Amino acid sequence: MTNSFFSLRTPLIHGAKVPIENTQNQTINETKIDKPTALSVYLLERRIDCMSISSIVEAVNQACKDNKKITVANYNIHSFNLSMQLPWYYEFLQNAEIANCDSVGILKAIGYMGLDLPLDFRTSYTLLMPEVLEICNQKEFSVFLLGGKPQYLPVALNNLRLKYPKARFGGYHGYFDKKDPQANQNAIAQINQFKPNILIVGMGMPIQEHWVQQHRDSLQVNAIMLGGAIIDRMAGIVPDCPDVISNAGFEWFYRFCREPKRLAARYLLGNPAFALHIALAMFNKTSLRVELTPKLN
Repeated sequence: MTNSFFSLRTPLIHGAKVPIENTQNQTINETKIDKPTALSVYLLERRIDCMSISSIVEAVNQACKDNKKITVANYNIHSFNLSMQLPWYYEFLQNAEIANCDSVGILKAIGYMGLDLPLDFRTSYTLLMPEVLEICNQKEFSVFLLGGKPQYLPVALNNLRLKYPKARFGGYHGYFDKKDPQANQNAIAQINQFKPNILIVGMGMPIQEHWVQQHRDSLQVNAIMLGGAIIDRMAGIVPDCPDVISNAGFEWFYRFCREPKRLAARYLLGNPAFALHIALAMFNKTSLRVELTPKLN
């Protein structure tokens, strides 16, 4: 699947000012971008769509209006590491219509490779989801939550219905056997019967990506959004990281302190592994490939 928004352009070599082409054949001779222009950045051959929140919201809105199907995945350090370990996961992210940047760590890595990007390009779900839900409320779209524990899902749905009364919400918990064909069909039937514009899948990485990869063609939805623990956050079970901590790039530490046993391997092993990948890329003078696409502003 080819991303309709982005295509490959001029390589950007670490430490050098190299022209970056955009879709209007204009040229920018800078390695620092100061405003949230949409970019497709290839970091170690992983396509990361650096877009503003408004650009992603508009893409989701347009898919609903045009009755098309898009997948909105995301890159943080954990998903980047998974893409290095699991070939199917790499293919899933490459084939997603949007794989946005969900990490200050990813932005810093891109900066180390030669392109400084503003914090506007970090479109975490804490920032993105309220904007998506607000457009759903305005347009009276329907939203289906797939994931979360059976006791937490109704709380999340009730919270959403109170806050966004014009949108329509449904859900199905994520604690079913993903290896059981009948259990999967039951989940798909629940989704398709509801006929949602937007499906938010919150089952954690890489379970949610694997489930969507297997069943995407059977889902009658417009936008599939991979949300990790977003349903628990909607239920108020998992708090959002404070902005001052998140913007400084220490959301991982905040999460680790709250759930050290579950997240120890992800962060204490995963973060150094990611740093090693970037260090080796810089040592080997691996290029960072970029395309500017201002039409998405």
